[in-house]
Order: sequence, then C-alpha cells, then structure tokens
Amino acid sequence: MLFHKVGKGTPAPWAAPKHLVTEGPYKFVRNPMIVGVLLLLIAEAFILNTRYIFYWAVAFFVINCIYFKLFEEKQLEKTFGAAYLEYKKNVPMWLPKWK
Repeated sequence: MLFHKVGKGTPAPWAAPKHLVTEGPYKFVRNPMIVGVLLLLIAEAFILNTRYIFYWAVAFFVINCIYFKLFEEKQLEKTFGAAYLEYKKNVPMWLPKWK
C-alpha cells in the first residue's frame, strides 16, 4: 500500500517506486519486508523444532545482506540520490534503534 500511495509504484523491479518510501515500517528499518520474513522463518524453526528451517533463515539473511549491499543499495542511491543517502544514514538496515 505504501509503495503505491507514497512511492507511486510497487516493490517489483518492473514497476519500481518513483518516490522514496520512508513512512510506516520504513521509518524504523530499511528492509522491513525481509525482517518480517526472517522473523517468520525463525519462529517456524522453533515452533516445528527443526534446525533446517533455521539454517535456511541464516542463508536467507546472508543472501539478502549480500544482495542489498552489492546491488539494491547502489540502485537506490542512483535513483534517489541524496534523499536515499540521508535515509540510509539515519535508518538502520535490519534492527530498529531503541531509545
């Protein structure tokens, strides 16, 4: 909803947002959708008591760390310029700042 209303696009690369989205959960972390999936995988691993899903969660996190650092952040810097650099400076990638 935020990508459509604020960003005037979608999270999909073929219909990328035209404006930087920094509202809602994006106020607290730069990648809230990935954080949500990661928490879901970890919870599932504990509930089902299986280490394989936990291993997948770790792999998922590492893959996303690499992807975001090498590709997505560079593209966002190119697309949104100084606005993204300021956002990146003030909003953590994965864990919200606790006051």
